[in-house]
Amino acid sequence: MPTFTKIASVTVGSGGASSISFSSISQSYTDLVLKISNRDGRTGIAVSDIRFNFNGAGVGTNISGRYGYGDGTSATTSSVSANGELAFCDAAGATTSTFGNAEVYIANYTSSNYKAISSESVAETNATGGYNLFLAGLWSNTAAITSITMTPFTSPFSQFSTATLYGIKNS
Repeated sequence: MPTFTKIASVTVGSGGASSISFSSISQSYTDLVLKISNRDGRTGIAVSDIRFNFNGAGVGTNISGRYGYGDGTSATTSSVSANGELAFCDAAGATTSTFGNAEVYIANYTSSNYKAISSESVAETNATGGYNLFLAGLWSNTAAITSITMTPFTSPFSQFSTATLYGIKNS
């Protein structure tokens, strides 16, 4: 049975944060899981994107995949953009004090093979709108992942946004 171990957690303070980072990630686990509860300051819309980069390679570098997206009215599928957008969060256009939630799973992060990534996220407005994103992706790099940085699409993460990184041992 897999064992989850909390590696680190970040909570954004007053004034917001331009990114959330985890560095010097221990190489003693099999997989990584990020649990995220975020909101950003992007105006004019209810849902925004969280961009990822691994090992400081630059946002979206070597990240590819497919996603399915639904907003309660319609659904679509498409390719992951070069911007590394792997999850949703609530934006400033959503109801005040609501936060999107996401889980990002990175399999075999220490392997010398490419890394499989899956994510699921929801953003809600506490009104009529709800947004879902399911993603299957790949980080096309053979280096072990030692750092992860998340950045909001255009605006800082809002106060009280959180991200927690877990290591998983499959023993």
